Amino acid sequence: MSLTIATAAPSDDPSMVVVGAGPAGVRAAQTLMRHGVRPVIVDEAALPGGQIYRQNAVPRATAQQRYGFEWRRAHAIHAAGEQLQRDADYRARTTVWGASPGLLDVMRDGEIDTIAYSRLLLATGATDRVMPFEGWTLPGVFTLGGAQIALKSQGCLLGPRIIFAGTGPLLYLVAYQYAKAGAQVIAVLDSAKLSRYAGALPQLVTSQPTTLAKGLYYQGWLRAHGVPVHHAVPLQAALGTDRVEGVRLHLGGSDLTLPCDTLAVGHGLRPETQLADLLDCEFAFDATQRAWLPRLDSEGRSSVPEVYLAGDGAGIGGAVHAELAGERAALAMLADSGIAVDGRQARRLAQRQAAWARFRQALDRVGEPPRASNCGDNVIVCRCEEVRAATLREAAASYCLDDLNRLKALTRVGMGLCQGRMCQHGAAELLAHYRGVPLASIGRLRGQAPVKPLPLADLSKL
Repeated sequence: MSLTIATAAPSDDPSMVVVGAGPAGVRAAQTLMRHGVRPVIVDEAALPGGQIYRQNAVPRATAQQRYGFEWRRAHAIHAAGEQLQRDADYRARTTVWGASPGLLDVMRDGEIDTIAYSRLLLATGATDRVMPFEGWTLPGVFTLGGAQIALKSQGCLLGPRIIFAGTGPLLYLVAYQYAKAGAQVIAVLDSAKLSRYAGALPQLVTSQPTTLAKGLYYQGWLRAHGVPVHHAVPLQAALGTDRVEGVRLHLGGSDLTLPCDTLAVGHGLRPETQLADLLDCEFAFDATQRAWLPRLDSEGRSSVPEVYLAGDGAGIGGAVHAELAGERAALAMLADSGIAVDGRQARRLAQRQAAWARFRQALDRVGEPPRASNCGDNVIVCRCEEVRAATLREAAASYCLDDLNRLKALTRVGMGLCQGRMCQHGAAELLAHYRGVPLASIGRLRGQAPVKPLPLADLSKL
């Protein structure tokens, strides 16, 4: 893609707003600028790139070291983002904490403000999905994304002895990045069976063979450099007193303990959909991703006419798919505003999106997150409110609960600082398993503002 942004004199109308400056948000804003619209871009980070292409204000590594095979794509996003910082109304270090029709509530440097919009693109990205397990709240236990952020933005290796566990493509990528940077990687524990990889292989090969080859390379490189890689090994517990000292697992018919100083764990990603929820967008349950996702048409339009979504915040698809979706959603915004767009370009984007969607569907079938059946009663499910699995099961039994929001009202699960962003999936899986009902039938937690924590001193200014 070209990095030239403005081919027409941009207007000063700030009514088109893009939330998020990752791959989807940058490409969407770039497309708007090309068509003469100067958008407002709101992003929490100081620099564009999102989580996947996160930048460090003081670089401590080359782009090749930080982003591996994707360094050229990362460089392209950064270059486009830098031009947007110069030419668009770019608002870095700004948190969107609330939303209502036509209005966003934001905070920057302790100051609360609002941003009006006539059309809004949400490119909010995703965060790690971690199912609760014994010891997951111990110091020294990180998410895969958290471990990657430490490496990318701070040049810091967590460890010294680190174990990577969970499932999904991020597992091997982060393990490879750490090993390549000199970390002592004790093991990679993949909960997915090899047979699931074999079953998905034909679709992975036909949809994105180059990307598949990269994933296989990561695994092969780890094995060639002496890092044990185990499949069908779900993590049983993180062990330790003041901090993590090891993990317990079942391998080769035996219960084993592996010592470590750090554990990085993740079971795929989950979309950040809170703002779409506040704006009353319709949601539908996606059985493959085992998550509630905003209901969209093929071009990124939500059920609310002025709200569009793109990237992993609309459903996990990966960085390249996010770029394509961001550009396509921007074209839909322009067309809906009466601005002429190239229909052939939209069709080309749709074809490329379809190939990436098939690839992602195959990956999702491989890396299905673990169920909650092995979550012991003493395990904390909601970290903010310290709600344990036993409390959730007791409430479900006492009140015959089949509804996640009623469980929230009775136990406070999901009422803490993260507003259920970390615990909702674990609580939902646990309730569905305990009651013996499909996951889709128990619903989802309703979003509440503020979707991100705000200091009381700042809230007092409202």
